Amino acid sequence: MDTLSYKTVSANKQTADKKWLLVDAEGQTVGRLASKVSKLVRGKHKPNFTPHADCGDNVIVINAEKVSFSGTKLVDKEYIRYTGYPGGQRSLTAQEILSKHPERLIEKAIKGMLPKNKLGRQLFTNVKVYAGTEHKQESQKPEVINLDTFK
Repeated sequence: MDTLSYKTVSANKQTADKKWLLVDAEGQTVGRLASKVSKLVRGKHKPNFTPHADCGDNVIVINAEKVSFSGTKLVDKEYIRYTGYPGGQRSLTAQEILSKHPERLIEKAIKGMLPKNKLGRQLFTNVKVYAGTEHKQESQKPEVINLDTFK
């Protein structure tokens, strides 16, 4: 018996076949959109998934301003940050962020679902979010993904 045929092949940065994927966020719920996009960025949908390597795809999210929230989260959900100064705690509702910078809302949701380490920070650079339908990655010829059929 040839024991070498049973070796597990581990993907790495060089052997991962990275693709460019285009996701339309129109009508999608923020949390479900973010969990599916983070799965694509991480590479968990691929058969050669390796937890310690960047073997996921590059994802472009368009129409960020047309996402939806379930229930009353649009008005009630607060995003809290701290400036670093005494009394510097600031909070914005999801509605305020969506009206000013809708791409930041999705970026924050996706970033929260990635690992909290060097790999997670590197994976987040593979995500591009745009408020409208125009994006700067036309030359990469992204493949359109329908999130309603993606699991």
